[in-house]
Amino acid sequence: MADAITSTSDNKANIPLWLLAELSYACPLQCSYCSNPVNYHESRSRELSTQQWKDVLKAGRKLGAVQLGLSGGEPLVRQDLEEIVAEARGLGFYSNLITSTVGADSKRLAGLKEAGLDHIQVSFQGSDEQTNDYFGGSKSFQHKVAMAREVKKLGFPMVLNFVLHRQNIHQTAAMLELANDIGADFVELANTQYYGWALKNRNSLMPSRQQVLDAEAATNAFRQQHKGPMEVIFVVPDYFEERPKACCNGWGTTFITVTPDGTVLPCQSAMELPGLDFPNVRDHGLDWIWRESPLFNTFRGTDWMQEPCRSCPEKDQDLGGCRCQAYLLTGDINATDPVCSLSPEHGIIGEAIAEALSETTEQPLLFRNPKTAKQLSS
Repeated sequence: MADAITSTSDNKANIPLWLLAELSYACPLQCSYCSNPVNYHESRSRELSTQQWKDVLKAGRKLGAVQLGLSGGEPLVRQDLEEIVAEARGLGFYSNLITSTVGADSKRLAGLKEAGLDHIQVSFQGSDEQTNDYFGGSKSFQHKVAMAREVKKLGFPMVLNFVLHRQNIHQTAAMLELANDIGADFVELANTQYYGWALKNRNSLMPSRQQVLDAEAATNAFRQQHKGPMEVIFVVPDYFEERPKACCNGWGTTFITVTPDGTVLPCQSAMELPGLDFPNVRDHGLDWIWRESPLFNTFRGTDWMQEPCRSCPEKDQDLGGCRCQAYLLTGDINATDPVCSLSPEHGIIGEAIAEALSETTEQPLLFRNPKTAKQLSS
């Protein structure tokens, strides 16, 4: 495997506009496409304290971050969430809670509003109770609907997020109708991207190209029929694109993620990458991590690229694509993202799709907690 080349780009002068605080990997849901690390349980005993999270927020704000995402796992498992939100408000963050709402009630949502929370994103796993509860590994659908309505009642701007895959993508139209009925301001139809648990379940989750086209058509039909204020975005699976996305808008340019145990990452999945040193806020200041750490400078700019990216006229647009995806598919952290049709490894994508769709029987899904999933399916 080729070693990463440290860039000499001055992109490290950029500021992290978005700080993602992954407060805990604990979660009442057991989603088979979860982006959390598959060994998430190893960090539970080392979660940052309330004061340590406050220090992270102060350091992030000092660096220039203005948008704060509070996620997990499920951030509502943190009993100090309101205190963390209040700290964020005092520092001037615009804060967004990314939640399943499991663990919330009307009183807690009101408390978060009072603490200064600005925005809530609610996740659903399907358009009906049976689908949602099976793929989430939790009997949560009716609770989610009730809490989403409460979110709107309290005056929060609200996003509904549906992760699409082969076994629920046919519900796209029904998902949009549900969101419209609840009164969502924004709907994200996010096709599964294959990292973490989703990669382990790729053969069971990968839709066909026709399914993706049908779902896009259903989305466009809804947009035509409903001219209201609800905005809808349809995120195509990377595997069905011809060009890759820039990794988190560009590695070390816009986003900074702090995991439950204080590890700091340029993107949520970066710990998939071997041979890199991952700094922690317990050992280093966030300013040094962002500006000077080898990790954040490894893939900044374009100096690190190998061919065909190095001489590609589009390199400043996609910046070589996703580093984690490139590594997971090729074994080389410097490789061109195989999603790109110009990649010498592009055939891997077609092979992965063909393998997934060649299954004659549906393979059992691997859930975060197999025991819980088995109980729900019986």
